[in-house]
Amino acid sequence: MSELLFSESRLGPLTLRNRSIRSAAFEGMCPGHLVSDDLLNYHRAVAEGGIGMTTVAYAAVSQSGLSFDHQLWLRKEAVPGLKELTDAVHKEGAAAGIQIGHCGQMAKISVSGGCLSPSGRFNLYGPTWPRTMKESDIREVVADFGRAVHLARESGFDAVEVHAGHGYLISQFLSAYTNKRKDDYGGNFSNRSRFMREVISEVMEAAGNDIAVVVKMNLRDGFRGGMELEESVEVAKVLEKSGVHALVLSGGFVSKAPMYVMRGRMPLKVMACYMHEKWMRPAVRWFGDMLMKPEPFSEAYFLEDARKIKDAVKLPLVYVGGMVSKAGIEKVLGEGFEFVQIARALIHDPAFINKIKTGELSVSGCNHSNYCIAVMYSGKMACYQNEKERSAPWIKYLESET
Repeated sequence: MSELLFSESRLGPLTLRNRSIRSAAFEGMCPGHLVSDDLLNYHRAVAEGGIGMTTVAYAAVSQSGLSFDHQLWLRKEAVPGLKELTDAVHKEGAAAGIQIGHCGQMAKISVSGGCLSPSGRFNLYGPTWPRTMKESDIREVVADFGRAVHLARESGFDAVEVHAGHGYLISQFLSAYTNKRKDDYGGNFSNRSRFMREVISEVMEAAGNDIAVVVKMNLRDGFRGGMELEESVEVAKVLEKSGVHALVLSGGFVSKAPMYVMRGRMPLKVMACYMHEKWMRPAVRWFGDMLMKPEPFSEAYFLEDARKIKDAVKLPLVYVGGMVSKAGIEKVLGEGFEFVQIARALIHDPAFINKIKTGELSVSGCNHSNYCIAVMYSGKMACYQNEKERSAPWIKYLESET
């Protein structure tokens, strides 16, 4: 057993029972933007399976921040279902976190009612042509983040994770690739980071002394012209000064380099099968590998860059990216990262952490094929290995790609 992994550790006002956190990987289990039984039961299972904290993924702080019709929208109507979820998680001995964010130019207009971005540039991956945000829009979204924290508290969450990476709205402001503004929110790094600073200030005030605040940030955007490690070090320093309790060190840009986030190859036939926009399905099948360029997978694939952030700041750091084995987890924690976040291994087996603890396994059975990501359009989070024996309707597409 790893003494580090199964030791208690502080996260702001929280003490987690161990150093494992379920990463905020999109579950797609919120029809009508509300908690479903599937979502509750999944997070209950992860908590029962030994995780220190489980994180509910990608809750939009406002309607304009929605990118799926089965995505969680953190509003008053969602509180009862979320409270039931957090109660279930707490009963199993784990803490409960929720990721809050705004997708900006990745909005799905049919559910968001519009599309906002730092600069009104066409986004091929939507496809959307967003509206450039006015300062009044910026103030409104900043306030939405604060309101989301209050709702998270009301729902029983112990922590919020602000999504400032992966090419969503805060990341769009930070990256010179998507931020072409000429005002005080664009241009040099100080201006491009202003929106993030205002959001975090609002979040910290709303969080008070009883909610832990974690920020997910990019190490690199993952393509030429995007944000690189040197600026990301500066982002980390800004966030450290803001008083946040920990940083999650990730990378990639969903509207430019999506596979840089998770690595491997996207199973395109599966993704196309469940896309609601039927006219996009042939484009995904034929040109998907160009739009979602495959990236090689290796365990702990962000570690080299994450070390540079560790050398630059003193606040607790959460490592995420390809954690699939006891040895890999021990290596990362042994280098001084306070926590590890895990996603795909827990989709494959919610009891992954307990099985490491008992010695039942040392390596996850996940094969990193990304089928769990490809089926997110279906409204169901599923693992290929687990679903194969159940004759799930998309199995025939998986078989044709393997």
